[in-house]
Amino acid sequence: MRDSDARRSNSLPSTTGSITRLAFARARDAGIDVKPLVQKADLTMRQIEDRTARIPVHNQIQFLELAADALGDDLLGFHLAREYDRRQIGLLHYVLTSSDTLGDAMQRAARYSTIVNEGVVVRYVQREEVIIGVEYAGVARHSDRHQMEFWMTGLVRSCRELTGRHLLPLRVQFAHHRHGDWAELTTYFGCEVAFDAGVDQATFPGAVKDLAVVGSDPYLNNLLIASAEEALAERATRSGNLRSDVENAIAPLLPHGKASVAEIARRLGLSQRTLARRLAQDGLTFGRILDEMRADLAQRHVRNSAYSISQIAWLLGYQEASAFTHAFKRWTGHTPRAMRARESGAA
Repeated sequence: MRDSDARRSNSLPSTTGSITRLAFARARDAGIDVKPLVQKADLTMRQIEDRTARIPVHNQIQFLELAADALGDDLLGFHLAREYDRRQIGLLHYVLTSSDTLGDAMQRAARYSTIVNEGVVVRYVQREEVIIGVEYAGVARHSDRHQMEFWMTGLVRSCRELTGRHLLPLRVQFAHHRHGDWAELTTYFGCEVAFDAGVDQATFPGAVKDLAVVGSDPYLNNLLIASAEEALAERATRSGNLRSDVENAIAPLLPHGKASVAEIARRLGLSQRTLARRLAQDGLTFGRILDEMRADLAQRHVRNSAYSISQIAWLLGYQEASAFTHAFKRWTGHTPRAMRARESGAA
């Protein structure tokens, strides 16, 4: 890796890489040649083999997509979260398991989640209902499915195992789009699962916050919290960057054709002029971000044969499939159907 690439990598939100290593092991055990996947995700075998090595979050997201495709497992993140040894998340796991109540544990998950993954911010809200959500910082939300499904499944699983009860959320919501059969998710969560929801969160009855954690240890918890505070202080918290903030504001509006610069500026609490000026400082424009985001999503969706061309056009905010086809040819030099045929080996 060149020095400039290394400096850029070091400035990006990083993760302990546990999910990457879980997916790597799953693919390797299935007899898949994993080295090309590692290289394509711009990772190295050293990063995989050295469990102390942190990796950029966006590389983890990319590797999960590659592994899922290689395995033919469209629910890879969910499957990994159901089965992994929760002790693999290290200090955070023991902070949670030594907490007094589930509410205490989730508040600590919200405070210390960035120790594990700087791009993931757990949100915990206590009202008449309890909301446990996940937001991304410094990471484009639209680029991911598997990491988010891992985190949301892992959090619900933690709630159950911490209390020793099969807790059922009232609802589970994901911001990303999913097409096809997700009955496994519905069965596991025990409630309806909504996609294209604009948020990533599980909602529980308010009373769950007072449930006792099985095996809580207040003395150990105090010691572990001191260690967690030290670990938190050692890591420079990433507040994200403007481009990812813009992309994350665009994502839920895109299918509805409402991702205008005026609406995005409003959602970010900025005037249009201020947004344009701050983007220009990074050599960007709103139009360029929107166009590149559409191009990225389009190529992902075209590779998924479950989506029709007209469905992809709608997901990207185009009123006519012909307008999408024209844009896709500008991005790639091919029509969506030609690209799909080539990817499937039919061309």
